Amino acid sequence: MKILVTGGAGFIGSAVLRHIINHTENSVVNLDKLTYAGNLESLISISNDARYAFERVDICDRAGVERVFKEHQPDIVMHLAAESHVDRSIEGPSAFIETNVIGTYTLLEVSKLYWAGLDAERRERFRFHHISTDEVYGDLENPEDLFTEQTPYAPSSPYSASKASSDHLVRAWHRTYGLPVIVTNCSNNYGPYHFPEKLIPLMILNALEGKALPVYGDGSQVRDWLYVEDHARALYLVATEGVVGETYNIGGHNEKKNIEVVKTLCDLLDELCPQSQFNPHFSLVKYVQDRPGHDKRYAIDATKIKNELGWTPQETFESGIRKTVEWYLANSDWVEHVKSGSYQQWVTQQYGE
Repeated sequence: MKILVTGGAGFIGSAVLRHIINHTENSVVNLDKLTYAGNLESLISISNDARYAFERVDICDRAGVERVFKEHQPDIVMHLAAESHVDRSIEGPSAFIETNVIGTYTLLEVSKLYWAGLDAERRERFRFHHISTDEVYGDLENPEDLFTEQTPYAPSSPYSASKASSDHLVRAWHRTYGLPVIVTNCSNNYGPYHFPEKLIPLMILNALEGKALPVYGDGSQVRDWLYVEDHARALYLVATEGVVGETYNIGGHNEKKNIEVVKTLCDLLDELCPQSQFNPHFSLVKYVQDRPGHDKRYAIDATKIKNELGWTPQETFESGIRKTVEWYLANSDWVEHVKSGSYQQWVTQQYGE
């Protein structure tokens, strides 16, 4: 098969592309606009493979998307392209509406017309897999509660509201036009190649440089952490074996308070960098004003994907977080290249000097 992955130069998208090339016989097309968070260096290991193709196209550019469909004739679309950072969405929501809502609409329209023009066999095989987030559900009040596929939507931030909008559009195109769609909602991802605006890479890189480790509020917010390569396996499984019209929640079964995550990272750095002048790294923690509308707790019930498709995460939080820290320590060149001037400006704007 040929699989079109939107946002393939991003964190999760690049993991999906590496998984498909390294573990299947399928071909892939990486469609990415290459915003600040898109990095082709994350794909160097597969970029020369004959089964890999790259198209620099904005998903809002209908003519460009139509050209890609016409030239590459995909059997599956895996839609990951999105603006995804909550803090950025609070500062500037318009980009999130444009990419996550208008971009998804554009991709759905092109996919619908393309699918309608396929022969009967290829129409039956075609899938539109929309990758979303658990943040569309809002947050959980009771410590025993979990997000299921039936949890009502209650997004809190411009980011999660834009993703909720895109989810609704995808399901509407299935109900109204019959487009064969599948939706997945995942918990917080972490792992190699993660852009350093997000919690885990930001803490690792700041600690290595002896910079403050900014923690929102008291750090008691709870997240379910999913190793990105486990997520990539799940996404491919859903795209190829999932039931049309269904939603699958994907979680790591690893609920941690943010401050616990930071403490674990600091302990690992103390262990792996014993000569560092910044030991103990946890002394670098700086509590900063909480962000507006900050959700307190996310937690995924991933029973459905386990029972129906046989997926469970291979990494525990302990094994995955160690692999992540070791990767960042071993890949300083990637880190230096991704830390552009715009990234530095963003960190200064968000957290101060």
